[in-house]
Amino acid sequence: AYDIRLKLTKEVLTIQKQDVVCVSGSDHSANHRTVTLRRQPVGGLGLSIKGGAEHKVPVVISKIFKDQAAEQTGMLFIGDAIIQVNGINVESATHEEVVHLLRNAGDEVTITVQYLREAPSFLKLPLGSPGPSSDHSSGTSSPLFDSGLHLNGNSTNTLCKFFSFSELQNDRKRWLDTLSVPLSMARISRYKTGTDKLRSNAFEVLALDGVSTGILQFYTAQESADWLRAMSTNISDLTLQNMKMANKCCSPSDQVIHMGWVNERLEGADSSQLYKFKFLALKGSSFYIFSTPPVSTLDWVRAEKIYNLCEVLFKIHKLWLVDDCWLQANLYLGIHQDFDLEDQRPYCFSVMVGHGKSHYFNVELGCELAVWEKSFQRAIFLEVQRTGSKTYMCSWQGDTLCFTVDFALGFTCFDSKTKNVLWRFKFSQLKGSSDDGKTRVKLLFQNLDTKQIETKELEFQDLTAVLHCIHSFIAAKVASVDPVFIDSQSIARKYMYSN
Repeated sequence: AYDIRLKLTKEVLTIQKQDVVCVSGSDHSANHRTVTLRRQPVGGLGLSIKGGAEHKVPVVISKIFKDQAAEQTGMLFIGDAIIQVNGINVESATHEEVVHLLRNAGDEVTITVQYLREAPSFLKLPLGSPGPSSDHSSGTSSPLFDSGLHLNGNSTNTLCKFFSFSELQNDRKRWLDTLSVPLSMARISRYKTGTDKLRSNAFEVLALDGVSTGILQFYTAQESADWLRAMSTNISDLTLQNMKMANKCCSPSDQVIHMGWVNERLEGADSSQLYKFKFLALKGSSFYIFSTPPVSTLDWVRAEKIYNLCEVLFKIHKLWLVDDCWLQANLYLGIHQDFDLEDQRPYCFSVMVGHGKSHYFNVELGCELAVWEKSFQRAIFLEVQRTGSKTYMCSWQGDTLCFTVDFALGFTCFDSKTKNVLWRFKFSQLKGSSDDGKTRVKLLFQNLDTKQIETKELEFQDLTAVLHCIHSFIAAKVASVDPVFIDSQSIARKYMYSN
């Protein structure tokens, strides 16, 4: 890990790394500096080095000693790679060769250095002592430990100065843009790869083209939360712009209601990766699942899955509350819980579709869950109102029938051949239902005249789709009569408001 600076704009997240500004006498094009050191009677050159060609790493300055020759030049810093010594190129030299050259270069030594933006990992090894393999009697030293060039035979009472990036003078450092991550259609991940474990105060941002920030580790939970919220907001704003652009090319009945990244839980316990990124979209009459976002009109036909909105059921499963307390949010009574909810991810929802199939998703933030809940509700209600009615083929006791759910009329059953209406009931007359979990359903209606309950039994090829359609039409009917009631049932929005 190394220090970076983040710069966030509406469209781009830029990662900046700190670099040393080329000082006077340096080669600006190559960022090389040539520095002349005068060896002091006490303290020598005033620096230590690490590295060497035998370990395929450059020889770098690992220590600068206070008030000695190297520090007094004001042009040498920890992390400088030594390129030349008295005109001799040492980029391919071993550690011992560079040590020998510097120690025997005379009282005046000219070295050419280049600052390394990323400090090599061997700079982080223990400082101030030769390695275990050192042979003091022969004078050899380990390239991965400091070789001191600050002494003239006296190894005691030497004062060291360990420079950090923040200790460099302001006129000797600068922040350079090293990576730009476009935020349009970008996604954020707080989880360790292949696990349900949240990273502590850390996350990564991945661009649509695959460019990644790597793991961004913040000093405090508050900083991490602030940056996560800011980036998520900008990504959402750009997604909204993309939706508006896409909707200019779509008819009023085929508008994009919402879209964005989620994590889908994979089926099977043996999956090496529990969740996989998916891009969801609610557009016109359909719910789309993509592996990558649609960026052109042709991409919409390349979705992995497409479902009719009237036949899907949105359901919130978990919210993360204070003190890691889980809230199991069963919004709709009578729906069997098919999911193992022992995973550690908060903000989960499922979309149940035909033939008993389901998709289980997770989002990164509670506010995203609330948006998905509201967007599914709105998209389904719009589709119900646009469609007006849905008719399904069914059978009972050998007869082929048609069953219609109509926004204005309620439920109608008629003979598929003669078209004669067998029975009709309003939505308000439906008092209950039960099914065998396969094909058969019993609908319990109250007769308005006799007040008696009448049972109607039907058999469908895809019972789940029919039940979801009934739910969608009834919910849309209630919303048209009492939208305040529908809003009051929102678990995610209640959670957001309370927090």
